[in-house]
Amino acid sequence: MLCEVVFRTEDLPGADRFDFWCERIGRTHAPLDFHSDHAADYRAHQRVLELGAVHMWPTTHQSLTYRRTPRLIRQSDPESFHIGIPLKGNNRVAFDDQKAVYGAHTIGVFDSSRPVEVTCANGADPFQGIGIEVPKALLHLPRHKTDQLFARAIPGTDGMGALLVQFVTRLAADTSAYQPCDGPRLGTVLVDLLSALFAHTLDADRALPPETRTRALVHRIRAHVQRNLHDPQLTPTTIAAAHHISTSYLHRLFQGEDETVAAWIRRQRLERACRDLADPSLCATPIHSIAARWGFTRAADFTRAFRGAYGLPPKDFRHQALRAATVH
Repeated sequence: MLCEVVFRTEDLPGADRFDFWCERIGRTHAPLDFHSDHAADYRAHQRVLELGAVHMWPTTHQSLTYRRTPRLIRQSDPESFHIGIPLKGNNRVAFDDQKAVYGAHTIGVFDSSRPVEVTCANGADPFQGIGIEVPKALLHLPRHKTDQLFARAIPGTDGMGALLVQFVTRLAADTSAYQPCDGPRLGTVLVDLLSALFAHTLDADRALPPETRTRALVHRIRAHVQRNLHDPQLTPTTIAAAHHISTSYLHRLFQGEDETVAAWIRRQRLERACRDLADPSLCATPIHSIAARWGFTRAADFTRAFRGAYGLPPKDFRHQALRAATVH
């Protein structure tokens, strides 16, 4: 039998079950924030199959929402992809101001380096699904290509998607025919299937209408900016280069928006700095450190931009926000 670790919340006292489950998933995948209406007596079951550097985990659990937040990403990032496949129930996903619902046998791809919120639910019944954790470095595709797959719904009922779903469900159903030494070999097969599926999905993009490809490109650009706001070198020039387009074409893509690319980047940075300045848990963090965290390398530039956007300097804004938080 393959090397397998089994975890059941029923083996624990009722009051401890949800916290242990959250800790367990955090170790299996990456640190997450959790919420469930069933937290008082949580019922869940997980098996972790060790396939070399790849881990596959069939799971059954009560409804649950988890969030991968920017703060958790800064704290710890395993640089992995998580592939989620609901078998009974669905995943409701929120990311980059987008929302989607992935039904049974729909393959979702998530990145440990990107924020996302996922609710796993199956009405009043337990949710069932399979998660796969694979290091990014193992996939046989350029990084700028795999970025295009984030939070994307890939059908798992036909074609390449069905091959993947059939492989993982059959493996999860019965591991008795395998020995522990087969684990890395099966992991290699799984990585090859994922790489083939991703390549097939990306090739299919070429058949889409031009306007659809354009909208997808704008979405990828926005997601790229959100991930790299901390980088002071994030400019229209570097963004265009990262997406293999000219700077002039980048500006044309944003002509229909309310602001230029540079103005949008500045607003995103200021909004995140504003949020951090108002966060009581960050009250001891120097203002210049928060500014640098969001790409402002010069304190004077940050103060000027912040005052222009919010009508008062960062120090006064923080004071007012923290005082208001204390009152409430």
